[in-house]
Amino acid sequence: MMKKIVFVFALVAVLISCKTETKKTEATEEKATEQVVVETPEIAVGDFDTKAGDFIDKELKVTGIVDHVCKHGGKKLLVVDDNGDAHIVSDVRFDEALKGSEVTITGIVKEERIDEAYLLKLEEDNIKSHSEGKSNKEQYENKMKHIAEYRAKMAKDSIDYISNFSLKYVSHKEKEVK
Repeated sequence: MMKKIVFVFALVAVLISCKTETKKTEATEEKATEQVVVETPEIAVGDFDTKAGDFIDKELKVTGIVDHVCKHGGKKLLVVDDNGDAHIVSDVRFDEALKGSEVTITGIVKEERIDEAYLLKLEEDNIKSHSEGKSNKEQYENKMKHIAEYRAKMAKDSIDYISNFSLKYVSHKEKEVK
C-alpha cells in the first residue's frame, strides 16, 4: 500500500512539474515575441555634421549619392546630397562601381577630436616629413595653413576642440533604378 501511495505522489509530481514547465515555456515564448524592434534612425546627409554628435557610437543611416570612392585603399566613401556630405570608413574595400549611385548607408557614428595636442602632433609630423624630403615646399605650407585654420576656428569659436564625424560602415543598400 505504501508503494502505491509513493507511486501516486511521484506521478502527480511529474504531471504537475510538466504542466508548470509548459506554462513557463509558453510565457517565455510570448515575452520573446513581444520584444520591440528598434529602427535605426536616419538623418539627412546635410544634417550629418550638426546632428552626428547626438549619435556617437550608435547606429545611424544616411542616404545620398556616392561622390567619391577612395582610390588609395578603397575603404572610404564620400556620400553627398544638395546640402552636405558624410564620410564613410570601412574595414573592407568598397566597389568603385558605387560611385554615382544613390545609397543608404548604415554605420556607427565615430568622432575624431582635433585639439591642440592633435595639432601639435600634426605640425611635428609635417616638419619632419618636409625636412626628410617626403613633402615639397607647397605641400608643407598647405599643411601648415590648414593647421593654422583649425587653430583660428577654435579661437574664434572659443572651443577646445573641433569634432570631425564619420560613419563606421555596417551595411548599405543601393536605390533601385526604375
